[in-house]
Amino acid sequence: MTDSELSLKLNKVHEGDIQAFEDIYNDMKTPIMTVIMRVVGNRETAEDLLQEVFVKLYRSPPKDVSKPRAYIFKTAVNLAIDSLRAEDRTVSLEECEGFMFANDSDSGMKLDIERAMGKLDEAKRRIVTLHINAGLKFREIAEIMGIPLGTAIWRYNEAIKKLREMLS
Repeated sequence: MTDSELSLKLNKVHEGDIQAFEDIYNDMKTPIMTVIMRVVGNRETAEDLLQEVFVKLYRSPPKDVSKPRAYIFKTAVNLAIDSLRAEDRTVSLEECEGFMFANDSDSGMKLDIERAMGKLDEAKRRIVTLHINAGLKFREIAEIMGIPLGTAIWRYNEAIKKLREMLS
């Protein structure tokens, strides 16, 4: 779903259109779950936060947001970070299994990718997740993370370089 299609659907949700909300949910639940899972590392917590994201979206859908996809992912990331702060816990790689790359069906490769991703620092891991799993542009990622665009691009390139080294 493009940003313009998402904006139209959000406007319909604002008017009470349940089908538009279901369309948004069905389109975005997997990438949002993946991003949340990468941050919190616990399936139950991630499922709760996913529901919280969509409850917030349903109760007060944003109006006239230029980048609604980035807005929704920023909401998800912020809720996940707040949840971690509240729990003050660390994420184990084992807890993340199955959520690293939602579209990867090869379990051996998935495990290798998970291990490699686990070796990246948190900022680089988030940038890779937001770009690959959430499909966000670097400008949107920079906005979500509160960093300069050049930093987001540099960190992504460094992360990809490191992942290639670890996986080859």
